[in-house]
Amino acid sequence: MKSAVDTLSPTRVKMTIEVPYAELEPSVSAAYKTIGNQIQVPGFRQGKVPARIIDQRVGRGAVLQEAVNEALPEFYGQALESNDVQPLGQPEVEVTDVPATEGEDLKFTVEVDVRPQFDLPDFSAISVTVDPVEVTDEDVDAEIETLRERFGTLAPVERPAAEGDSLTIDLSATIGDEKIDDVSGVSYVVGSGNMLEGLDDAVTGLSAGDTATFEAALAGGEHEGQAAQCSVTVQSVKERQLPDVDDDFAQLASEHDTVADLRIDMTAQAERGKRFQQGIQARDKVLDQLLEDLDLAVPQSIVEAEVQQHLEGEDRVDDDEHRAEVTESTTKALQSQFLLDKIVEENEVQVSQEELIEYLIMSAQQYGMDPNQFAQALDQQGQVPAVMGEVARRKALSTVLERVTVIDTNGETVDLNALNDAEQDEDATDTETAEATDDADVIEVAGDTDSTPADSEDSQDSSAEAPKA
Repeated sequence: MKSAVDTLSPTRVKMTIEVPYAELEPSVSAAYKTIGNQIQVPGFRQGKVPARIIDQRVGRGAVLQEAVNEALPEFYGQALESNDVQPLGQPEVEVTDVPATEGEDLKFTVEVDVRPQFDLPDFSAISVTVDPVEVTDEDVDAEIETLRERFGTLAPVERPAAEGDSLTIDLSATIGDEKIDDVSGVSYVVGSGNMLEGLDDAVTGLSAGDTATFEAALAGGEHEGQAAQCSVTVQSVKERQLPDVDDDFAQLASEHDTVADLRIDMTAQAERGKRFQQGIQARDKVLDQLLEDLDLAVPQSIVEAEVQQHLEGEDRVDDDEHRAEVTESTTKALQSQFLLDKIVEENEVQVSQEELIEYLIMSAQQYGMDPNQFAQALDQQGQVPAVMGEVARRKALSTVLERVTVIDTNGETVDLNALNDAEQDEDATDTETAEATDDADVIEVAGDTDSTPADSEDSQDSSAEAPKA
């Protein structure tokens, strides 16, 4: 087989492929066998029909069409490998010559989107400026307030519901005469906005035993998005009562005996948080600087497909202003992926089992899922390689941050090791709070993690499909 590649644009190539009949012949024989099993000819057993009879019955052209369709994916894959082409998305195939005789070649062309080719810059020449770390009394007070909320208790109150109160409610929804949903004893925090739109306004001011009605678009199920008449009844109203900030509270909420010692600890915690945010700011600025300097081209067909899918999911296809916003964010996300994947490849970034498990546990917590169930769901959907790619990109960006210069607005050089320390502290805390997590199960679901992410398919690459004539 011979193949050649023409670059049509920075993100699209055209491959011209010629296959000698001898290499196509096994597929032709397989096509005769397939068709022979599908037709019935008097005087011949099914599957034993000679090739010349098949040619008479269905035509030589139908046999060759079957053979070409069967063979194209393999020849396409060989051409990709021999020309070191990494495809993105669905290829466009055109068969230009089908061999009519044994002396002729199969010829076809394939156009497909690819990653742009570019060189990484000298990271040591990059410098960004970030905000300084400054911890105020207000920052420490906020940390203590968060601690108070963790140790707060709910107490029943005999008054109308207000923002922040915890309610027990009955909720029902109807569309016309059809009752769509009816639940009882549901807990809801006024102001959280995590159920139906309009629920907060409906329950605010209601006391235990009161009922209100409102109209809202349903958030899920087969009637998702449809307007329904909703009724809510408040069973009980509870307010969160926070402990006083005194020495007893310090002993309850920490290992310290006094509020003064607790404030010292909270000051250090606030500083760690500020340094973490400083690191995030540095990371974002470095990435933005790299993307601005490189100005990477992206396959417009992929961007348009993702934007269309996003807008259809939001039912905002005709919103041109929102389309422009989503197009910009999608383009930047794709450029970031290309850049970080290049860093992963050139630095041979590896993902260990421990790093993968740690990421799975943190992601599961964000979705409110059991880590093992989350990992199994990813495995069933074939998304583990994509997750490995994401972990590798995070590591790749960390290697870049070690080589750039970061200065705060006070002119002080920033040590980004503080970011890594803060991330490790946060990851350790998240891991400790993931109860009843069996790491062995997660490892089993994750499969082999010794390969490099650069060698695995990510979510974008997985859209590449084998061609058909």
